[in-house]
Amino acid sequence: MSTTDTPYAPLPGHPGAARRVSDLLPVFPWDKLEPYKKTALAHPGGLCDFSVGTPVDPVPELIQKALAASTDTPGYPTVWGPVELREAIAGWLRRRVGAEIGPEAILPTIGSKELVAWLPTQLGLGPGDQVAYPRLAYPTYEVGARLCGAEPVEYDSVDELDPSRVRLLWLNSPSNPTGRVLSVAELRRAVEWAREHRVLLVSDECYLELGWEADPASVLHPEVCGGDHEGLLVVHSLSKRSNLAGYRASFVAGDRVVIRELLEIRKHGGMIVPAPVQAATIAALGDDAHVAEQRARYAARRGALRAALEAYGFRIEHSEASLYLWATQDRPCWETVAELAELGILVAPGDFYGPAGERFVRVAFTATDERVQAAVERLGG
Repeated sequence: MSTTDTPYAPLPGHPGAARRVSDLLPVFPWDKLEPYKKTALAHPGGLCDFSVGTPVDPVPELIQKALAASTDTPGYPTVWGPVELREAIAGWLRRRVGAEIGPEAILPTIGSKELVAWLPTQLGLGPGDQVAYPRLAYPTYEVGARLCGAEPVEYDSVDELDPSRVRLLWLNSPSNPTGRVLSVAELRRAVEWAREHRVLLVSDECYLELGWEADPASVLHPEVCGGDHEGLLVVHSLSKRSNLAGYRASFVAGDRVVIRELLEIRKHGGMIVPAPVQAATIAALGDDAHVAEQRARYAARRGALRAALEAYGFRIEHSEASLYLWATQDRPCWETVAELAELGILVAPGDFYGPAGERFVRVAFTATDERVQAAVERLGG
């Protein structure tokens, strides 16, 4: 019998296995940007890369010291982490989010992206189920649905959705890519809809501390959820607020029953945040000063880039929070990407985030001050 006729699934490492999994997924979007990156790199003044929102500023010293002090940890850490870690997270949620929550309702994760990608699978979703996410959205929401065989569904309003099929509802405020912030009323409406239809609501709030023209609220805030976290989860990351993208430090919190179920599943999968990163997270969440300093850096870069883009002829929509400017020239996004690449400026095409973004580009202001200034000058500022 040939390998193409075999009735069983290919073994790990068999080329058929990779082919079958990849068939479930869209093309990795960033691969499409490579030709434009080459063009931008050829600019005499070098590349100004605003395509990916990756931190470029130093990790705060107190966090580095906490990590270094915990490097002699030869034993296995736990998936749940020490109670000191979960109490530090709970303290931050009370102080910053206004949520009364205990350590039993908190779980550290290995970066927020892995949780977004694997949560539908870990919840047992599959064919016949729907995973709903905003029409303009981070691509990994769709990927998570496809990995478990569920159906990904975009929405503008929860009232468009089929409550008999949706099992998981994603919110994202502040939004990646648009920087839009949902009001307390909008968040409350989504919570009410999810509870009415017994749908688990998961709110991706990784940019919560980066509000510029709005004050983002969490679904765990009492004004949104009435102080009851049943059926609700929030996802938070330290990548942006503390420059810890390289640490993969994040957490999920909310409904204690769901958290406990995720804990059991993740224990079997060995999904463990390294002990030094757990120690660094405690230090990071206990200090607000470094967050204020980083916010000031981003505010200055945001202001300079926004002014330069608008003077060049862009219109900025939403962008009241997060690390991005959602910009348009009212023409196809790839034409804008190509034009800016000739100036040595690389941005993300809006259609990476769904067809509704096809006439926008996303501009991340996470580059250094020097690169931001170089881009401003090239744009005529």
